[in-house]
Amino acid sequence: FALYFIRHDAAQQNCDVTTQVSLQLALKFNGGGHINHTIFWTNLSPNGGGEPQGELLEAIKRDFGSLQKMKEKMSAATVAVQGSGWGWLGFDKDSGRLRIAACANQDPLQGTTGLVPLLGIDVWEHAYYLQYKNVRPDYVKAIWNVVNWENVSERLQAAKK
Repeated sequence: FALYFIRHDAAQQNCDVTTQVSLQLALKFNGGGHINHTIFWTNLSPNGGGEPQGELLEAIKRDFGSLQKMKEKMSAATVAVQGSGWGWLGFDKDSGRLRIAACANQDPLQGTTGLVPLLGIDVWEHAYYLQYKNVRPDYVKAIWNVVNWENVSERLQAAKK
């Protein structure tokens, strides 16, 4: 990733538009992968699961009706990703609401939809194949048992600033 960035920066300084354009997909893919996985790993905890508390839970109830309905909607959107990608719970700064979205490949949520990422579910096969084979719905159902709601709540607080 760093090498692509360095090359892109040099091309930008030299006004080399052809090189800049040729590196954009690699930067998006590799940079997006770094961003998405950084969020994903902090969203998980062996002591996770349960329910969110406080303002996050209230926002979920306001925007989805209940935690269960939010999980169902996010699970459905995540399982439905064609090929590899991500399911997301994001914060819409314009409306102050929580939204569900899905992104293909390693596309970062904020760069793709404008939503601030709060909770991501990786549905690249490497995330679940060894344990769940090709049964993505079982993986998505199980991931709720390790969601670090404290981290998701901290992300919501930071997004509101």
